[in-house]
Amino acid sequence: MNQFAFARTRVVLTCLVPGTRFSGRLRAIGLIALAMMTAPGSAVAQSAPAASAQSANTLPGLRLLMDTPLRDTSICLGPDGTYYLTGTVEPFWADNQGIKLWKSPDLTNWTALGFVWKYGASPWHQKYLEAKKPLWAPEVHYLKGTFWLTYSMPGWDGTAKTSGCGLLKSATGKPEGPYEDVQPGERLGDEIDASLFQDDDGQVYFLWHSGKIARMKPDLSGLAEPYHWLRTSTTDPDPKHHSSLCEKIFGPHSFDHVGYEGMYLFKANGRYYLCCSENFDGRYSCAIATATNIYGPYGPRYEAIPHGGHNVFFQDTRGAWWSTYFGSDDSAPWRERPGILPIHFDQNGVVHPGAGH
Repeated sequence: MNQFAFARTRVVLTCLVPGTRFSGRLRAIGLIALAMMTAPGSAVAQSAPAASAQSANTLPGLRLLMDTPLRDTSICLGPDGTYYLTGTVEPFWADNQGIKLWKSPDLTNWTALGFVWKYGASPWHQKYLEAKKPLWAPEVHYLKGTFWLTYSMPGWDGTAKTSGCGLLKSATGKPEGPYEDVQPGERLGDEIDASLFQDDDGQVYFLWHSGKIARMKPDLSGLAEPYHWLRTSTTDPDPKHHSSLCEKIFGPHSFDHVGYEGMYLFKANGRYYLCCSENFDGRYSCAIATATNIYGPYGPRYEAIPHGGHNVFFQDTRGAWWSTYFGSDDSAPWRERPGILPIHFDQNGVVHPGAGH
């Protein structure tokens, strides 16, 4: 890195440090500058791929996509080679009510498509709407010739037992919709953080929260079976590797889970990768366990993407693998802004941040 680039990096990173005198507009300028500096081909991207000194050895290649508040970043590749992005929009914790989309030809330049759907029309939404609950963690998927959006809402009575999630289908096959709720009469899942997975045989599965998964009907109009709750074959009893919510979800002394929320599933090189969010030493991270059968058994979990909890994995037009990122813990490179980083698999199939060799 040349002297000018190093100085510029120090200025930008200083703007991002909580508690410094730089805030507000200057912090936003710093984030925008960081996005420009970490774009492919930039001097800083080539010389210092990580977003901060603290994460330099753990998140190589991490880059900001845009200075837009967003949580739970989701990206998919459309049939025409265009990338589509969504996530939880502001206000994060109350009454945001809708799903926004962005599109990009190159994972660098993003165009806002605005709101493509707002909840409230389906009968099961009414108590959430009345309680002014937010819409959380939408994901965008392209399957079976059209676009799909998963979504969820926290409990209308303030408890997890009334949380719910659902699935939307684009009636036109276009990313902007309009979208129709595939099961408007009741929630598809009994918790938050819904996702979709299509296997090599074309079968689609609905999955949510902390490892719950169910095969869907051929037309994706509902679940075709009761859900399975996927667990790991070994335990991780270290209390520093678990959220305080784990005991409430899985019961006391239950350590055979991948994580406590943010479930995602993908397949690579014949293996199923079960991903969930978990707290590792204060980091809100992506944990992974793998199996050769979709319902398991899944092997031991590991912290795959530090600070990268509630992410999705996707391939670009060249077949390279990426993880999304948004940042939720205090030691993360940045907070609540969409980002991506390349990932690679080692000879044992373990996921590592960075493009590899």
